[in-house]
Amino acid sequence: MSSTSPRLIVFAGLPGVGKSALAGESARSLGASWLRVDAIEAAILKAGIAPSFETGLAAYLVAREIADERLSSGADVVIDAVNGVEPARQMWRELARAVGARRFVIEVSCPDAAEHERRVRGRPVATPPLRNPTWEEVVRREYVPWAEPVLRLDGTLPPSENLSRILRYCGGSEARP
Repeated sequence: MSSTSPRLIVFAGLPGVGKSALAGESARSLGASWLRVDAIEAAILKAGIAPSFETGLAAYLVAREIADERLSSGADVVIDAVNGVEPARQMWRELARAVGARRFVIEVSCPDAAEHERRVRGRPVATPPLRNPTWEEVVRREYVPWAEPVLRLDGTLPPSENLSRILRYCGGSEARP
């Protein structure tokens, strides 16, 4: 894997931590394709398929297939998803290995619980008809912190500070296979 290999940049974190704002800015700054799993799931729902575990899984699988095509063509890809459990994480590891991409993982959190709740309760619906989760759903959601080395960001810090850290990390040699 060389420094010219495409980058697979995987964002992870619970809803409301600031992950999508950082993922979008990162994709723009790096000239990468930004794949939002929520936007893909919203499109599935617009097709008339009822929301379920399967629509969420399908959205991850669609993002994986699009990422595969983009990475195989040499383009960088930013994945924007909760990625809270090992099967999702393993999917990105396997994809990076299969296409020879450099993989960078960025885990965003909001350590201030009151601020996190305020964000979740106050954010507009970004991808209708996919509804925002309630605060209670976010608190109950399964999310296991990553065990491998990743870039951990505090979503309450200024976005420009976090973006600078992301760009340094993704421009460096800290890629995971």
